Amino acid sequence: MNDNRDEKTILSYCEPWSLRAGESIRLLAASEKALIADLDLVRIECGDPGKKGPGYIEHPVASALPDSVRLEPQKLSPGSWAEAPLGGIGVERGLELSLAVMPTRTDLDQVVACVGSVNGTALALTIQAGFFTLSRNNESMPIHPRALSNHRWYTVNLRWDLRSGTVAASVTPGPTRSPGREFREPARTAERQVNIGTAGPLQLTNLYLAREPAGHFFDGRIARPRARFDDIDLNWDMAAEMGGDRLIECSSHARHGRMFQLPTRAVTGPAWDGSAQSWRDCPAHYDAVHFHSDDLYDAGWSVSAEIDLARDLPSGIYAFRLRAGAHEDRVPFFVRPALAAPTAEVALLMPSCTYMAYANHRVLVDGAEFVAARNSLTPEHEYVRTHRELGPSCYEKHSDGSGVMFSSRRRPVLQMRPGSDRWNFTPDTCVNAFLEHLDVGHDIIADEDLHHEGVAALSPYRVVVTGTHPEYWSTAMLDALEQWQRQGGRLMYLGGNGFYWRVAFSDAWPGAIELRRAEDGVRPWQPNPGEYYHAFNGEYGGLWRRLGRAPNELVGIGFAAQGFERAVAYQRNADSFDPRASWIFDGVADGPIGSSGIGGGAAGQEIDRYDEALGSPSHALVVASATDFGADMVRTKEEFEAAMVPSVEDDLVRADVVFYETPAGGAVFSVGSISWFGALARNDYTNDVAQITANVVRRFLDPRPFEGAPGDDQPD
Repeated sequence: MNDNRDEKTILSYCEPWSLRAGESIRLLAASEKALIADLDLVRIECGDPGKKGPGYIEHPVASALPDSVRLEPQKLSPGSWAEAPLGGIGVERGLELSLAVMPTRTDLDQVVACVGSVNGTALALTIQAGFFTLSRNNESMPIHPRALSNHRWYTVNLRWDLRSGTVAASVTPGPTRSPGREFREPARTAERQVNIGTAGPLQLTNLYLAREPAGHFFDGRIARPRARFDDIDLNWDMAAEMGGDRLIECSSHARHGRMFQLPTRAVTGPAWDGSAQSWRDCPAHYDAVHFHSDDLYDAGWSVSAEIDLARDLPSGIYAFRLRAGAHEDRVPFFVRPALAAPTAEVALLMPSCTYMAYANHRVLVDGAEFVAARNSLTPEHEYVRTHRELGPSCYEKHSDGSGVMFSSRRRPVLQMRPGSDRWNFTPDTCVNAFLEHLDVGHDIIADEDLHHEGVAALSPYRVVVTGTHPEYWSTAMLDALEQWQRQGGRLMYLGGNGFYWRVAFSDAWPGAIELRRAEDGVRPWQPNPGEYYHAFNGEYGGLWRRLGRAPNELVGIGFAAQGFERAVAYQRNADSFDPRASWIFDGVADGPIGSSGIGGGAAGQEIDRYDEALGSPSHALVVASATDFGADMVRTKEEFEAAMVPSVEDDLVRADVVFYETPAGGAVFSVGSISWFGALARNDYTNDVAQITANVVRRFLDPRPFEGAPGDDQPD
């Protein structure tokens, strides 16, 4: 790996992220300038080039890839929109268009809606200098005397007489619950007639919402689009098929359209009055779509290379490797065993939902906790910082201030590069390297596999090891893991802040997740009132803890605190000497555990604790704990019951290592810290953290029942 990497020039992504040996995968790559890049396939053992671990390790793999590939510039074109087909409709007398509009960036000149014809734009509703205007033939005319307000609904009606050239326009501000605002901006209809010129018969092409063919986009919400072309009436229902990408037209003409780049649905429309909180209960209150000029679901690049993986390719973390002089890119993906092929007994579950939620995050640039990191950004972070067109992560707000509820892997995701980020993917490769070091044999699976296949994705495995930060889980994923545990699966949770937020998937938008940060939690933004339910499946969003499925019930511990100044060591508890768990510490000397590692120790960054009140099993053994954190390690927001921050001596700020037995011979071992991975490889894996982890892996592989485990006839 090139340790002196230049500024990013090569950008790439692949489709899909996870597949089986024998299946096909595509590489979609581009370069800032045309060049020829060497191309090969590598297996990544460890993606961390840091000096405190084993170092970067990759292995070239024979494949059917071409030796080189020509890369050309390929644009990223963010901005969501919708369009409906009008082809075959001819207009001789008149054209009418009405819709409700809630702008959110009145400071920008934008296109709200556009009727296209074979000769170009027939008519466009735009916002210019903060006013509604009509645009045709490069001329614009204001149709409303008052400057627009952000986040207020307006109903716009346009009637164009093609013969006289006049457009009768009316704009009605929506009602407001604020008497003061109503006094300042009364909800009165303003009518105006403007002459935009006559037109002969028009042959229409499409209705565009939130853009025009030239690509100017809109930030805000649109609801209730209707059109009349001579005697043809069309009416689109923006609440229909909420989780899909279709724009449903309700007349017998069935002029159904499509939505592009994943705009936000299940948002409140003009009629919403607070009486409904779910779009399923009252779809008429959610007949709006929020479009953003920075939405990016699918980069839509042309394919640079495509191969069928060898059916006997071992399961692992692989990458397309592109190199051209000092310029390089590695595009990771995950390979499972071929269908019906033998599997290992251990699986490493890669938290791809977490990777998607953080995709192209700018936390190191914008986050208050990481000021020091801004002086040493990797080329990937530098590129993300200066290229907003890569699209935002779920840790940011859109340019209009609304929270980012959707994220996609169908674009270059630069932090999912080995060594680019000491968070999520690169640390997870350190866990992979540790399992390689143990040489027990393990496979790789990913969150999406678990979501789509359920418990069948886990059933071949006796032991499942998580990544360092498995934070985002769909209902199907959680159900599958719970069922697998009930069937005797043995789970090793080697991280922190896991199983925290609910996310949703949709077959209509493959490769994307939806996240509604409802009610509470450590969150960089909050949803608007009435918008806590996912569009993809109608489920209530938010913390699994608030949804009645706290992570404590699944893994014995749950998110307790976060702080990034330093990591510390664990101390053994009395439970560690219980015969049920003492084997965990075989070969480990007395004293602190994990006293050195990345950040200083094995407990840090984000930590979890045992808490019976939240569902931690009462028979669980808390074998070690870490408490000696700095003042920056603060309890999670959802636990505060008053507007206060507790003192530094907060008993609930604690990282706990727990072990307990589960039905059918299963068991759980959880470490309660993201930083655990950073202590694994010290002294060439000859250390207490590695010894403990190895002891658990080997014992979990042993089919013998656990001594002293509660029997079926004993109370839990």
